[in-house]
Amino acid sequence: MVVNTDICGIKVGDQYPAHVMGIINVSPESFYKGSISSPESALGVARKMVEDGATFLDLGARSTWLFAEPISRKEELERLIPVLEALEGNVDAVISVDTMFSEIAEEALKRGADVINDVSGFTADPRMIEVVADHGCPAVVMASNKIPGDPLGMDSIIEALDSIIQAAEAGGIVPESLILDPAIGRWTEEKLSMYDFETLDDFERLNIFEKPLLAALSRKSFIGDVLGKPAAERLYGSLAAAAIAVYKGAHIIRTHDVPETSDVIKLSGALRSRTSVVKEGRYEVSVLDVKTPQDACIAMRNIGATRVGSQVMQGKCIHLMLKIRNLTTTEALIIKQEMLARGGDAALARDAVSHETETTDVLVMGTLLQFERLARKLDGQARSLPVIAEMIRECISNRTNLEYRYLR
Repeated sequence: MVVNTDICGIKVGDQYPAHVMGIINVSPESFYKGSISSPESALGVARKMVEDGATFLDLGARSTWLFAEPISRKEELERLIPVLEALEGNVDAVISVDTMFSEIAEEALKRGADVINDVSGFTADPRMIEVVADHGCPAVVMASNKIPGDPLGMDSIIEALDSIIQAAEAGGIVPESLILDPAIGRWTEEKLSMYDFETLDDFERLNIFEKPLLAALSRKSFIGDVLGKPAAERLYGSLAAAAIAVYKGAHIIRTHDVPETSDVIKLSGALRSRTSVVKEGRYEVSVLDVKTPQDACIAMRNIGATRVGSQVMQGKCIHLMLKIRNLTTTEALIIKQEMLARGGDAALARDAVSHETETTDVLVMGTLLQFERLARKLDGQARSLPVIAEMIRECISNRTNLEYRYLR
C-alpha cells in the first residue's frame, strides 16, 4: 500500500514530505475568528502562508461549523470570487476551494481554482461528481453519508469513504485524483471526542485505499475538550495532533497555523518509516498493514475478489498474539492442543510441557477466526476454560471498544 501521485504538479505520497494546506477563511461565521480574512487582505495572507511553507491553500467562503448561521449559495459565490481573482497568478501554490455545491465549484474552476474540497463527499450535490469529472481536477472528499461528517467511528468512516470512491469512479472521476479526508471534528451533535481520538489513533487504517490522505484537525473541538481551552488557545494541541496524523500516514495537513505546522510535520514525517516494497520488472511485493476484517475486505475487493469471498476470508487476515497468565499446566496444554488443531499455535514454559510446574503463562497466536473457534471449543471444556474463553472474547473485543480505549 504505497501512495505516489501528482496533484497539480505537487508530488504527494509516502516517499515525499507531508504538505501543508493553509486555510484562508472569508466566512465571518467561522469558529476560529483568528482565521478570518477579508477579500482585501487575502492575497497578503496567502503569500505569507506560501512563504511559511504552504504548498496548498484552501479558500472557504461558507463556514461548515456546526453552529454557524447558514448563508445562500449566491452569498458564498460573491465572497469567493474577489479572493480567487486576487490570487489567480499571484501565488505559487495549489488553490483549493472548499464548497459543497457544483455551480460554485464550476465557477471557481473557471477562475483559477485547482482543487475542489467537498466536505459532503459529493452527497450534498449529486452534480458535483459530474463537474469534477468534466474538469478533470483533483478533489478532496470527506467521509459523509447524508450530511457532512456524520459517520461515527472509524469503521463507519471507512465504509463512507468506500462508497464515495465507488460513486466517484462510476461517475467518471479518475481514481488518482481523489484525496481522502476522514472528517475529524464535531460535525454533528452525536460526534463525541472519542470518535476523533479513534480516527487519529487508527489513521493508518486509511492507507487501505491507497490514496492521498488529508487531516483537517486544526484547533478543533476534540482538542478543546482535552485541554479545556477555546479555539484561540489550541495551537499546541493542534500541533501535537498534526504530528500524530503525519506519523500515522497523513500526506496533507490542513491548518490555520502554517509556519508552526510546517516545522512539526517535517520532524514527524522524518520519523515515519516507509512501507516495505520490492519491485523487479513487472512484479511488486509490498507489506499490507491490515488491522481489521473490514480493511481486509476492502483490500481484497481492490484486487477484484468478490464481496462474498472477501467476507469469508476476512477473519483469516488478522493475526493476534494473546498472553494468558497463571493457567494450570493442564489448561495450558489443552489450549495449545486446541489451537494447533485450528492452525494456530501456543508457546508455554518448557517445564509446563513436562509437567514439572503447576502453573504457566501462555502466548497464544493465530488469526481472529482461529481465536473465535478456540473460544467456542473452550466453552464446552472443564476446569476454568469456559471462563478463559469469555476472557479471550472480551480481550479481543476491547480492541475496537471506544469506551474501553479512550474513556479514562
